[in-house]
Amino acid sequence: MSLTTHRADALRAAGLLFVMLLAAGCAATPGRTPLGEDPLERFNRGVYKFNDAVDRAALKPVAKGYKKVTPRVIRRGISNFFANLSYPITIVNQFLQGKPGTGLKDTGRFLLNSTLGIAGLFDVATPIGLEAHDEDFGQTLAVWGVGSGPYIHLPLVGPSTLRDAPGRVVDWFLDPLTHANIPWEAEWAQRALRVIDTRAELLTLDPTLERAFDPYAFIRDAWLQRREFEIFDGNPPPETLDEEFDEEFFEDEENGN
Repeated sequence: MSLTTHRADALRAAGLLFVMLLAAGCAATPGRTPLGEDPLERFNRGVYKFNDAVDRAALKPVAKGYKKVTPRVIRRGISNFFANLSYPITIVNQFLQGKPGTGLKDTGRFLLNSTLGIAGLFDVATPIGLEAHDEDFGQTLAVWGVGSGPYIHLPLVGPSTLRDAPGRVVDWFLDPLTHANIPWEAEWAQRALRVIDTRAELLTLDPTLERAFDPYAFIRDAWLQRREFEIFDGNPPPETLDEEFDEEFFEDEENGN
């Protein structure tokens, strides 16, 4: 079976999941996954243990070695390159979310860093006021009114939700690297380097995670809070009085008051 056929099948699967999400999630509160609600916790914890074992055995040691032998200035250039390479994902989703002004600014940022920034190795756009943004199709679905669904910890990927998981497939098709006419060995080498570079940037957070009483719950809650922050562009709405009343009412009912 050809690579084109694989991509077509993946696209059809993503489309089916997208339709299912629209049908099931429109009545939910956009962008919100209540903390503490984890109906798939048993499955998620099993996947987390698997991912953690892979990380400790392979990814973390490689990331530490990469950080040790690669000068900081080069690591920064590599991070900038990959951030710029995937920036079309942000641009497309800005327009899909009905933010053409920001989408045009992000287009300018991408073009500027791709040219004067030498393929994105240098970030020349931020100093002149073109700030970086981070949008993906999961956030677009939230803006369209699709509820987040339950929290899911994906194998070799990590935290996600029922809404965001298929969105990753759409973003994969929006990634320029997916359509680059380069040997598959070079494509996957770049993807591997991107993962290693990202893991190296997260090494500073390891001590905090090691001190956590329950690392799984810590990662889940931190990711959900960060995700809501991203969906609402840094301004998540506060809980309404009605929501607070409902929570207190059900707590009293459970306690027999």
